[in-house]
Amino acid sequence: MKQIRAIVIDDSAFMRKIISDILASDPRVNVIATGRNGEDGIKKIQKLQPDVVTLDVHMPIMDGIKALSIIMKEQPTPVVMLSSETKEGTTKAIQAISNGAVDFIAKPSGSISLDIRKIQQEIISKVITASQVKLHKKPLRKAADYHIKTPVPKNFDKTIITIGTSTGGPRALQQVLTNISDSFTAPILIVQHMPARFTKSLAERLNTLSPIRVKEAEHGEIIENGTAYIAPGDFHMSINGIGTAHAISLSKDEPVKGHRPSVDTLFCSAAGLKRINKIAIVLTGMGNDGSAGIVEMKKQDPNTIVLAEAEETSIVYGMPKAAVQTGYVNQELLLNQFGSMLNKLTK
Repeated sequence: MKQIRAIVIDDSAFMRKIISDILASDPRVNVIATGRNGEDGIKKIQKLQPDVVTLDVHMPIMDGIKALSIIMKEQPTPVVMLSSETKEGTTKAIQAISNGAVDFIAKPSGSISLDIRKIQQEIISKVITASQVKLHKKPLRKAADYHIKTPVPKNFDKTIITIGTSTGGPRALQQVLTNISDSFTAPILIVQHMPARFTKSLAERLNTLSPIRVKEAEHGEIIENGTAYIAPGDFHMSINGIGTAHAISLSKDEPVKGHRPSVDTLFCSAAGLKRINKIAIVLTGMGNDGSAGIVEMKKQDPNTIVLAEAEETSIVYGMPKAAVQTGYVNQELLLNQFGSMLNKLTK
């Protein structure tokens, strides 16, 4: 395998050394340069043309957000952001993902010298994943240019939509939620693989952009129509029936396939709902979270509609591919087709 050529950009000499050492500890990665701020980093990127870049959010002279916008405009390169878990840090990390970064890593809030080693494997795996992303996608087909392959039954008055996603998810969710109509009535429950505190910033950002209400889910709240609920980082989210209503349940149960929140947990809880039209969606992401839940949903209700993001638009075609391999996906869609499809299915 050809070595991945990486550039590390951070204003802290200590952090540049630590991150470079972590990446260099994996034989698949070659750190070819470091940058002390965005301006310095961009010069190195233009000269050396790396496969992937790690980019700190907060830097003097030129911060990571500004640098990212220039990188994406002038020389699109897979970027993994590093951000603190402060309110400002989480907000800027979500902004960066929405503006073209592939992923982000939350910097430990304690003693950096000790805690940075705890996320060593995360840094390596996210850089390797990012290096495999193809930023140059083909032009999208028109949103109307699709056909349902199978009949779509709508048997009941109520519909619940569940969505699972990981790497590239914030950008994908933004496109899906901004393309649905302002008269959309079905509730949407979302699992996005993301650390605690970052999911709240994601919900707040999407709420300002979407025609429907978007919020971070709370334990015990009744699910309301026309609202999208995002599972808080580090909590599983499931759906419980309460009389004729449905409520959200959050738990700290053991991670599933290494994930908490888990898409499988959400999908499996939806599988048991009675007299409800169920739509399950799998968007971009690494791994196969959601595939077991899809099997369970179809097993308990063969009329469940399952949609997956097509490879053409997936930042990482891992979770959607695993969903398709179950044999239960009704339709693969380009990212810009989900909004109009959901409007149609819930009309």
